[in-house]
Amino acid sequence: MNPHIAKLQPYPFEKLASLKQGITPPADKPHIALSIGEPQHPTPALICNALIANLQGLGNYPATKGVLALRQAIAEWLCVRFHLPSGSVDAEVNVLPVNGTREALFSFAQSVVDPGPKPLVAMPNPFYQIYEGAALLAGAEPYFLNTLAENGFLPDFDAVPDEVWARCQLLYICSPGNPTGAVINEAGLRHLIGLAQQFDFVIASDECYSELYADEANPPPGLLQAAYAMGNTDFKRCVVFHSLSKRSNAPGLRSGFVAGDASVMEKFLLYRTYHGCAMSLPVQQASLAAWRDEEHVIANRELYRQKFTAVVDILRDELEVEIPPAGFYLWPNVSRLGLDGESFTQGLFASQNVTVLPGGYLSREAHGLNPGKNHVRMALVATLEECVEAAERINIFVEGL
Repeated sequence: MNPHIAKLQPYPFEKLASLKQGITPPADKPHIALSIGEPQHPTPALICNALIANLQGLGNYPATKGVLALRQAIAEWLCVRFHLPSGSVDAEVNVLPVNGTREALFSFAQSVVDPGPKPLVAMPNPFYQIYEGAALLAGAEPYFLNTLAENGFLPDFDAVPDEVWARCQLLYICSPGNPTGAVINEAGLRHLIGLAQQFDFVIASDECYSELYADEANPPPGLLQAAYAMGNTDFKRCVVFHSLSKRSNAPGLRSGFVAGDASVMEKFLLYRTYHGCAMSLPVQQASLAAWRDEEHVIANRELYRQKFTAVVDILRDELEVEIPPAGFYLWPNVSRLGLDGESFTQGLFASQNVTVLPGGYLSREAHGLNPGKNHVRMALVATLEECVEAAERINIFVEGL
């Protein structure tokens, strides 16, 4: 067996199941799950209809590279969304459809990292656990960049020693962030690109929450946008990951894309040709329909805004909580209640049959602290009514402490 497998930690939801084991919540309160970031809004009909209309494609082997029409739709979407000149993203060399960005974020490290020279893979902390697993199984050492309230829940990249950057082969960033919703501005992205150029590493920008944001007039910037604006028009060392799971409420479609540096994408395509992970033709056609429509995305953002407004208005007097710039999570600090994330989660479930996720399950001890330990993550993915009911029960729990 691969010895690196022994370094993997249980997934956060396995830890959560163990934490809740043996607890019997009140039977008169229906369970409300705020723990898993699985969108519950209906999948748009245009996606479902396109999938059904193209089921005959199940009789054909798909190419790993995907059909040209889908790659062109993605390239066009990137140019419009991130204010890039038309044609600056080449569908032939810059874009690759993938079966969900979870798989792509993992496999990317396997193709990028050279395990020989004691490599580092840097990542935010807390983080999407795929980053850590990808680094470990690629033979690299994870290097955690704590995201703390005093830095706006963004990593302090300037505090990273040069010797760390010198060993870094891959930097994962997540903007908007999971779980904090923090956004790296364009100046910050340019700074990172400068570091990547100086120290010769690749940036993998997880932008899966980029289409869920609070201010309709101020969408989060993207890595390719920043690269082009600073003259890096071929996106050297820059690769972005986008998904239809959150944007289009289609987590079961397992559809996303990777785009950026053509030289990196060429090698990644070769890797994936052997990996055996081509997207089926019906899913490609459904994805094409999704990337060409923005109306359902605008409506989706409005639903989340309504939930954030309602829930934060209820919780604000009892918890340290604010509406984040983007995403669909709340990240309250519960330490002022005399609790950490685990004890809050246990007590809330036992008292109110509401499940949240301890923040420490999304982070690691690094540089003398675990930045998630005193937080919980609340995913506002349920209906507005359920989210409001959950918030009211959370208040009851907190008032009873």
